[in-house]
Amino acid sequence: MSAELEPVASGFVAHLGDQTYAAALGGGFDDVVLFSEEAHEGFTDVAGYWRRVVTRAELTWLVMIRTVGAFGGEPCVVLDEDEDGLHIAYTGHSGTKAETLGYWMVDHGAYEVVVPREEVFSIRIERTRVPLTESES
Repeated sequence: MSAELEPVASGFVAHLGDQTYAAALGGGFDDVVLFSEEAHEGFTDVAGYWRRVVTRAELTWLVMIRTVGAFGGEPCVVLDEDEDGLHIAYTGHSGTKAETLGYWMVDHGAYEVVVPREEVFSIRIERTRVPLTESES
């Protein structure tokens, strides 16, 4: 993993006007909640951060970002990084293979493990476009 590429947690990012914001999908298909650490027009102060609910149609784009890589030759997603290494989740299709690699089952079909950073290869940031209208989905 290069020094320039730091793992990030999975999440949504949206572009509204001339700004890019951390985002979350709302209760309905059309709702997106934007978050900011600073006050912006239309945002409401909520417990130390600013938020605004918009519709997907108001956005220029919406993407899901996640850090992915490979551990033991199998695909994974990076969930977090701390002094113990990278906390990763298995994204392959074989529970047996996951357990052989040292992953532990956290839920039915879901496996996670913490490994030294240097054991995860091909780390990259994956951006997946999220449809802005139901006809795009």
